Amino acid sequence: MKILYGVQGTGNGHISRAREMARAFDQLGVSVDFHFSGRPAEDYFDMACFGDYRTSKGLTFITEHGKVNQWQTFRRNSLLNFWQEVKAMDLSGYDLVINDFEPVSAWAARRQGIPSLGLSHQSAFLYDVPKEGESWLDRRLIRFFAPTDQPLGLHWYHFGAPILPPIVPQSTGLAAQSDGAILVYLPFEALDQVLAMLTRFSAVTFYCYHPSVRQDYQQDNVQVCALSRTGFHQRLAVCDGVIANGGFELPSEAIALGKKLLLKPLQGQYEQLSNVATLELMGLAVGMHSLDAAALRNWLDSHSPGQVIWPDVALAVARWLQEENRPPVEALCQSLWEPVSFPEPVLEIVSDLSPNAGLSGERSLITGTY
Repeated sequence: MKILYGVQGTGNGHISRAREMARAFDQLGVSVDFHFSGRPAEDYFDMACFGDYRTSKGLTFITEHGKVNQWQTFRRNSLLNFWQEVKAMDLSGYDLVINDFEPVSAWAARRQGIPSLGLSHQSAFLYDVPKEGESWLDRRLIRFFAPTDQPLGLHWYHFGAPILPPIVPQSTGLAAQSDGAILVYLPFEALDQVLAMLTRFSAVTFYCYHPSVRQDYQQDNVQVCALSRTGFHQRLAVCDGVIANGGFELPSEAIALGKKLLLKPLQGQYEQLSNVATLELMGLAVGMHSLDAAALRNWLDSHSPGQVIWPDVALAVARWLQEENRPPVEALCQSLWEPVSFPEPVLEIVSDLSPNAGLSGERSLITGTY
């Protein structure tokens, strides 16, 4: 089976997830070609595991000061250029397109009749999961931004639907521990505003990673860091807690290490609003809707709710795709939720989220296989 894997490159979470899938495919000896869109080609980093990957402009979202700028998003995205990229992508010779919310490969697959699988957090929003601030436009974007034949969503709970647990690294090479410092990753916020909040808490050491930083430096009690995958994950392994926006991948990795979370969702982005609401509902994070020093103060005095143990979802999915007589998606989901371990307080909460929820396929949108 020859596979093209399309990855949304606007945020680093999609790329982190793709790294785990690349690791799983490599472990099984499966050759996969990767295609990324959503950021300039020169802005990708630590991409060696993807081999001779390809890039295109695609479509992306423009953010300013912690909010989606809808006008700039519309102005800077050329639908004509996008459609030219779709038509130029030649998928002949590929048996399957795996898609993590990447629109060029998704629409090229649909146009050329190549089977496609949507493996993404966004695919989970096609089902009855908690949603916050969803509009008619949001529903259309989730369904048509990167459409696939078979959506396979990822989330922190299955909510009675055929949804998988998160894909996270299985080993960082370091034992999880705490040195009392706080890891901060708020790429959609203005750095000066983030530092103004953090420096108020002089007794706490913060490590703040931000895309605008080109060289590490110290500002009072804050170590300001340029983006580095290795350095970031080393700090994640030993920090006491994480302050971040409302994405999916970083919180998934943080709670797998038992780190407490303070999350500020990107305003105007309903997926992030929904993520934060879901983690608050499950008792796994605290949310704030602005850079709120009072919220930070209260959170610093709190404790982690505990560690969530996720299975090796990436390897299980890669093996499932290689099976000649592939079992139903529902069976794959069931097998991966069985070993998940939640902290006791969280387990009491999730047991009430879907009282009649098995994984028998109710509310499933999957209508076919490939």
